[in-house]
Amino acid sequence: MKTNQIMVRPMGGFNVTQRTKDGFFNATSLLKQWNEKTGMKKEVTKFLDLESTTELVKVIMCRENLHTQDSTYVKSRASRGDNAGTWMHPVLFIDFAMWINPTFKYDVIKFVYDEMIRYRNEAGNAYLELGAAVQKIVPKDFMPKAMQKVGEALNWVVFNQHEKMLRNKQGEESKQRELWQLEKKVADLINEGFITNFDNLIAYLRKQYSKRNYPAVFLVS
Repeated sequence: MKTNQIMVRPMGGFNVTQRTKDGFFNATSLLKQWNEKTGMKKEVTKFLDLESTTELVKVIMCRENLHTQDSTYVKSRASRGDNAGTWMHPVLFIDFAMWINPTFKYDVIKFVYDEMIRYRNEAGNAYLELGAAVQKIVPKDFMPKAMQKVGEALNWVVFNQHEKMLRNKQGEESKQRELWQLEKKVADLINEGFITNFDNLIAYLRKQYSKRNYPAVFLVS
């Protein structure tokens, strides 16, 4: 499920921000972190003015059938907040991140392998499937409260914490994949008749939390 959220994702020793709806990355945010760490004063505009960047923009537009330059990078009108700065198409952002420093290339390449956005969207779809399953075992008027409790429980199981919109703030592929798998499994257990009521559901999630977050020595065998 695609929604317009801002994800914070680790890349090497830095955090990068990415919009989930179009996959664009905030180049300004990454460069600010780099400059603060190194004392350098690089500018995004210097990268955009390079002839090699101009050529790459043309290639991206051609290969992906894009019709405007704004489809590869866009400078936000916002001067502050999460949306401020220059946002780049993923391919252009990768080239930009490598331009920052040659020794950064390894971290960038490893980052490319990450399928966090895919699993984040899969988790969104699986949550809808889970909601349809839960609807079978709880009264209609209890459904909103039930899903609130289930959502909190899922956060505790996977992230070992809970706060509003937590799944949109956790930019690690492994956690998004784990959330997706858990949502699918719980929905299957309900649909197949192994979980038959809300108390059973919460008990199952409580057991999952214990298995994942308590040291084995404290568990009763």
